[in-house]
Amino acid sequence: MANTAVALKEQGNAAFQKGDFKNAEVLYTRAIQKDPSNSILFTNRAFSRIKLQSWNPCIDDCIKAIELQHDTMKGYYYLAQAQLALHHPNEALSSALTAYEICIKSHNASAASISSLVLQAKKEKWEVRERDRIRRRSELMQELEHSIQGKEREELHTLEIRIERYGLNEAEGEEEKAEIESSTRRKIEELRSVFAIADPKNLQRRDVPDYLVDNISFNIMHDPVVTKNGQSYDRSTITEHLRRSETDPLTREPLKRDDLRPNLALKQACSDFLEENGWAVDW
Repeated sequence: MANTAVALKEQGNAAFQKGDFKNAEVLYTRAIQKDPSNSILFTNRAFSRIKLQSWNPCIDDCIKAIELQHDTMKGYYYLAQAQLALHHPNEALSSALTAYEICIKSHNASAASISSLVLQAKKEKWEVRERDRIRRRSELMQELEHSIQGKEREELHTLEIRIERYGLNEAEGEEEKAEIESSTRRKIEELRSVFAIADPKNLQRRDVPDYLVDNISFNIMHDPVVTKNGQSYDRSTITEHLRRSETDPLTREPLKRDDLRPNLALKQACSDFLEENGWAVDW
């Protein structure tokens, strides 16, 4: 039975390579029916379902793969992608971080891709909070604007009564009406200006501090490590560099993976910055 499952898996891989993701999904399903204890079959089908944007079935596959093999990097990686596609950034971030930890422990070459996914999940988390903040701010501003407009309606109604009861000159009435409307516009403009000035988000410069930026990829770092000479890089980019050349990018001196040390203070600084500045992921 297992041999048949292997053959079906290979056929599924061939279909996937050709871009026939639907047929690949069918073949992986048939393979799973033959060998339901193989976690790789579930992650393979999950990947084909990502290509088909079939997010919930993909999540089901990933969960099953994780049940069968708790340290399946692909299971967590694909799970994070599907969760992010369904706009569940908190769950996606947790899954992506788990995938990243497994990747680093196993020295897998996918660190850069997973690190990028971690940053995207952090960005979407920030965007959710930002939308909520703007919504709440907007609701308060609208409430105050409605109050100003309500006062305008009262003043215009009082003006109409004066015109009807006391025979106020039409030209004078129009002039007073124009002044009430002009005063209302000024108040609303001033209100909006006050909200804009009081909102620190509108005053922030859209710049990322240099010390948070990786000197290889020029992106904000997610998992900084420090070399023997004190220079920090994101773990994923310096690891990829060392695959090509075991030299320090700055000094060209010999450098090995074991020479790298976590820069915990800088990692916290990067995390804190992203918590308030999710836009920096695309900086």
